[in-house]
Amino acid sequence: MNGQTGTGLIDGFGRVHRDLRISLTDKCSLRCTYCMPESGVPWLAKQSLLSPAEIERVVRVAAAEGIETVRLTGGEPLISPNLIEIVRRITAIEGKSGPIEVSMTTNGIRLPEFLPGLEEAGLTRLNISIDTLDPDRFRELTRRDRLIDVLAGIEAARRSALRPLKLNAVVMRGVNDDEVVDLVEFAIKHDAQMRFIEHMPLDIGHTWDRGEMVPREEILASLRQSFNLEPVPGRGGAPAELFSIDGGPATVGVIASVSAPFCANCDRLRLTADGQLRNCLFARDELDLLSALRNGASDQAVRDIFLAGVSGKRAGHGIDDPGFIQPDRGMNAIGG
Repeated sequence: MNGQTGTGLIDGFGRVHRDLRISLTDKCSLRCTYCMPESGVPWLAKQSLLSPAEIERVVRVAAAEGIETVRLTGGEPLISPNLIEIVRRITAIEGKSGPIEVSMTTNGIRLPEFLPGLEEAGLTRLNISIDTLDPDRFRELTRRDRLIDVLAGIEAARRSALRPLKLNAVVMRGVNDDEVVDLVEFAIKHDAQMRFIEHMPLDIGHTWDRGEMVPREEILASLRQSFNLEPVPGRGGAPAELFSIDGGPATVGVIASVSAPFCANCDRLRLTADGQLRNCLFARDELDLLSALRNGASDQAVRDIFLAGVSGKRAGHGIDDPGFIQPDRGMNAIGG
């Protein structure tokens, strides 16, 4: 890889990395069964979390190497006391193609309270997680009685200027696989795009069972019973494969990380809340940016960590490989 500044984050397979996912916290206001246990989760120490200034510095270095978009994740990013400050700091950064675009993935709880400040700070897009519309099922799945709060968050997002608005649902066999059509209709009514995600091996307890996963083809078959679906061209590096609904303009997406992986076009890197750089959602190795930042590393040294992470990226996540081992961290600690 060329050592000159600004030559880009290009891995050994020619993939150009333009998107950085940053987790702000591993804590969450829900306890979804596919993500973490109800109690006893060992949270990251507060002093190990990246500060707003540290996040800004990392993004400035990454932007100089071609990062164009940043997605803030968790855990639940709305729990972070520094969320709006972080958005404001990042949106002020000029990348190689213009200002950095900042989006966020959230469960929507407390969103009505934060939306005005987030919009003012420059947030451009939202992804909101909603796996079910049934209150009892929601309570069982998330171990919290907060569906009304999530729905209020989605309504607030619908009234906002943040577009496109995307709703995410993890589809699980025997849990919510009978709701895919209802969720699409709900999304359309809220001027949003529904996106269905295959259940992935990223839970803290490592209890993932492939038999519980509803694969892409089954999701599409269920949708086709009610809608006419046509593929939308131009996917690029996007994780979601899009389909127009009944001729459009509404679309639905499927993120089939397990049954139809899109690793060949992956353009994403991930930064955990405690400052560890990951080159894949399923990576077992991390590079320590936090220690570098707090030990006086130069921008060149920070850049070199990014280059090393990209250089070490594998061709694919290897879920179907016989030797695949689930990451030690759960999804809440990695960031989406």
